[in-house]
Amino acid sequence: MLFACVRTEQKKLRHSHLWVAFLVIPLLPTVMGAANYMNNLGLLKSEWYSLWTQHSLFYANFFYAPLIALYCSYIWRVEHLNYNWNHLMTMPVSAADVFLSKLLLAVRCTVFLQIWMWVLFLIAGKAVGLPGMPDLQILVWLLRGSLGALAITSLQLLLSMIIRSFAVPIALALLGSVAGLLASNGGLGLFWPYSLMLMGMNANKTEDMVSSSLGFGISTLVFFVVFTGVGILWLRKRDVHA
Repeated sequence: MLFACVRTEQKKLRHSHLWVAFLVIPLLPTVMGAANYMNNLGLLKSEWYSLWTQHSLFYANFFYAPLIALYCSYIWRVEHLNYNWNHLMTMPVSAADVFLSKLLLAVRCTVFLQIWMWVLFLIAGKAVGLPGMPDLQILVWLLRGSLGALAITSLQLLLSMIIRSFAVPIALALLGSVAGLLASNGGLGLFWPYSLMLMGMNANKTEDMVSSSLGFGISTLVFFVVFTGVGILWLRKRDVHA
């Protein structure tokens, strides 16, 4: 039944133009990061690592979480229109299948975003004249950031389910990212879900921000499981409104 729900959700998204936003919006942090790198060549001497600090500075802090939130708001949009909640709650499928099907699509979106971000990073590096290819360590940071983003994805899906407004969860994601930057700089990143993606990607840093991979993994898992569990429980308890 879960995969049937996934197919249903995919049909809802078939005629959307979200893919345009996810292709175009990441161009902004790419251009901003490359421009910042070129304007500070006197200080930034570590080539690919230096470009990564500038690229991730804008992308991870201001764009990645809001883009995840945009997707999550969109996939709950149909349910928030008219009386579609009534239809959803009377369908012969479990709350877990409904929530998890949307979560799987949202996770897929975060992965595609990261792949596209990596492609843009490589293009930007060549455009500014960097030699060779980036070190494997930077790719590891990208993958680790994708793992940290799971906590954000489950939280944003929960918020978009509860909050009828399309824009409010996106604004909360931006505020959460800013707070995440402050939390990670203050040594509290493992206790704030939006910090995990920033720490995982080593945003605007050349030294590894994650001192304990085990702690990072546990924190991500706990947030992901808790937000997913709360989302499923909330959906089970939701009443049909006339």
